[in-house]
Amino acid sequence: MRIEIWSDVVCPWCYIGKRRLERALGEFEHADEVEVSWRSFQLNPDTPPGPAVPTLDYLTRKYGPQAEEMTARVAELAKAEGLDFGSSSLAVNTLEAHRVLHLAADLGFGAAASERLLRAHFTEGANLSDHETLARLAAEAGPAGQAGTIEARARAVLAGREYENAVLDDITLARRMGISGVPFFVIDRKYGISGAQSPETFLHALRTAYADETSAAS
Repeated sequence: MRIEIWSDVVCPWCYIGKRRLERALGEFEHADEVEVSWRSFQLNPDTPPGPAVPTLDYLTRKYGPQAEEMTARVAELAKAEGLDFGSSSLAVNTLEAHRVLHLAADLGFGAAASERLLRAHFTEGANLSDHETLARLAAEAGPAGQAGTIEARARAVLAGREYENAVLDDITLARRMGISGVPFFVIDRKYGISGAQSPETFLHALRTAYADETSAAS
């Protein structure tokens, strides 16, 4: 069974949804047969590359005074999932971060890199458009003993345009599949789950998909 997750590293619901899916997989009887892969999506692709601004300032400009209340409410929901959403996160263009995630996936630690970048953004207030920061985070997420090699490889990728087409291909595929927001979870290219649903909803979907696949194979 394959789960593809369209996500953005600055999307709070993506981090919450990730934790809820993980809880569901912890109860799923066939979790050892599940392969999870991450696909790129940009919530705000028009954000200028380079500059980073406080997320609350960005949201206030976009939504008005209610942005602070919205942010606090999401932080409380995140806390219930064991996540610490700090107040220092930065709004950035995420293309460079997604390129690093594609590199990590090719090197075999895509899931660990996704987790590391999400934590860096929401808990540590890291600038996920800064090349040195991204290279360091990739090295921290990679296998033990390979930090120097991974950091150098990430720097080389970020110095050019490698993996840019892979990011854009993910976004194009999302549009073709009718995905307009994230997180969005696709099981075996047959079953779609939109949003950070409850662990119970994820678990029901996993069991249903598995039963359907088993039935079709018999």
